[in-house]
Amino acid sequence: MVRISPSILSADPLDLRSDIDRALRSGIDMFHIDVMDGHFVPNITFGLPLVGALSKHLDAQLDVHLMITDPEGYAPLFVKAGADIVTVHVEATEHLDRVLSSIRECGAKCGVTLNPNTPIDALRGVLDRVDLVLIMSVDPGFGGQSFIRGSLERVRELVRMRDDLGVDVPIEIDGGMTPLTVPDVVEAGVDIVVAGSAVFSANGRDIEKNIEALRQGIRQGLDRRN
Repeated sequence: MVRISPSILSADPLDLRSDIDRALRSGIDMFHIDVMDGHFVPNITFGLPLVGALSKHLDAQLDVHLMITDPEGYAPLFVKAGADIVTVHVEATEHLDRVLSSIRECGAKCGVTLNPNTPIDALRGVLDRVDLVLIMSVDPGFGGQSFIRGSLERVRELVRMRDDLGVDVPIEIDGGMTPLTVPDVVEAGVDIVVAGSAVFSANGRDIEKNIEALRQGIRQGLDRRN
């Protein structure tokens, strides 16, 4: 099963609860939370209070993506706030093993993220010790960007590495996901699709219709994959 993880970065900040509730009613069971600090990426978004509030009120998995310069210090705090998965960037730390271990020790799943220009081979040393790999298919920092087509071969390369190492790690992709791009990434081997604008902003904010359109794209991609 390929899952959709709506990115609340693109939800209406003044009507966030309503947007999330509409997604939940459409069968969504996972939400992507982009945490940006204005240093690692040129934007500032959500923090610990929002993750804590969501964890208390949502019956859904919280998929927290840290785009910050100090994941060592903050990753455990996000787990304690209620994150179910915490994903950190290879590019953000020289102590990746230590950060991943701290996330696990605090009781959450740990993930690792690659920017578009970071070689997939950077994952080889940790692929057997993570619960998720997130491939960025845009340069991180802002929603609504166009999909980088070269990401398809990066996904395929990661699938080959995963198979070679004999590990079963879900592959997530984030950036430029629409009903038109989703079939290609699913065919390439993606397991989780992060979609922000395509869920919360497209088609006059018809969230339910937008989620169904993404599911149709997933079904097309799975048909091709199989």
